[in-house]
Amino acid sequence: MSWWNYRSTVLTLCTLAFFATMVARLVISPVIPAIETEFGVSSSVTGLALTGLWMSYSLSQFPSGILADRYGEREVILTSISFTAVVGGLLALSPSIWIFFVLTLLLGAVAGLHYSVATTLLTKQFENIGLAIGIHSSGAPLAGLLTPVAAAAVASWMGWRYSIALTTLVAVPVSVAFTWKVRKVRPERPNQPVRERVAFEPIKRLLLRPQIAFTALLAICFEFVWQATASFLPAFLIAHHDYSIGLASVLFSAYFVVQGITQPIIGSSSDRFGREVVAAACALLGIFGYGLLIVSSEMVLIGIAILLIGTSMSWGAAILPRFMDYLSDDERGTGFGLVRTTYMIVSATGSAVVGTVATISSWGIAFSLFLLLLTAVLIALGVNRIFELGL
Repeated sequence: MSWWNYRSTVLTLCTLAFFATMVARLVISPVIPAIETEFGVSSSVTGLALTGLWMSYSLSQFPSGILADRYGEREVILTSISFTAVVGGLLALSPSIWIFFVLTLLLGAVAGLHYSVATTLLTKQFENIGLAIGIHSSGAPLAGLLTPVAAAAVASWMGWRYSIALTTLVAVPVSVAFTWKVRKVRPERPNQPVRERVAFEPIKRLLLRPQIAFTALLAICFEFVWQATASFLPAFLIAHHDYSIGLASVLFSAYFVVQGITQPIIGSSSDRFGREVVAAACALLGIFGYGLLIVSSEMVLIGIAILLIGTSMSWGAAILPRFMDYLSDDERGTGFGLVRTTYMIVSATGSAVVGTVATISSWGIAFSLFLLLLTAVLIALGVNRIFELGL
């Protein structure tokens, strides 16, 4: 097997693995009403479970890097996919809401082991890491496009438990293919005690490194917008523009389609033109896109807005390689997991903040927060470039 064919195989299987772990996180939302009816609970309980899922997903990014340094990326990714399949199956069999709650937290944790480690593995395989990360990240919007539709269809036909079981159906073949086709990777630090990797001082020094801290702040702003958009775009279209549920769902799917198409383009462009230039372009497109989304209800303009914000929210293919640019080879496993956990935990507040502002004020004002954050990103990148701060 040629080197190109092998690394293409690794990229394909990492993308499919990310798709599988994203299916696991998205498959629950469409069947929440059926779950609430069966267990006799309110939306506050199921909402807490989903919040816990995303928080546990964020928290597992850091330990995933430590485990990869100790045991190798292949083993950690396999563990993530395999346990995602197992926990997804158990979740579908939950006899009570409390077992469902615990298994939801566990599902987020095992699914979260994948992304940071897979990114590190791809960095070892490719020189143009922006393009590789962009293709890998496209697994998420693909899942966002297919999962809600599939889950709703299966639930209406067979019940919500079979919808949840789609996680297992998707993850098992990916796990088998990954085991078969991906070679073992030599771990970076197989003999170093784990306690040394979680020591406070090295963690603090890495997070306070100027280039890492600056990139993390950019990621926090972008991720805040992404999280809130993924949570509330349909609700915004329905409440702010009086669109039907069906039309809002179609536009929401279109948003994920745009992301799936533009992720590799953004990544490749960041390799060619620079991370900062492309990240600034993403912020600028987002400012125009969300501005248009807020002020206009005309279908053509809303379609243009969806195209702009979908492209803007592919920012990860430019920002995440920037972390790798400032991490040494032996830091990338643990270091990238650490920064992922850090910025994702902070950004996870996006849904709560935007939902609260919409409740006490309006959806227009709530989505205007995105304009402020993206403007802050644009200004920060501009100041860094103009004054040559080296951040």
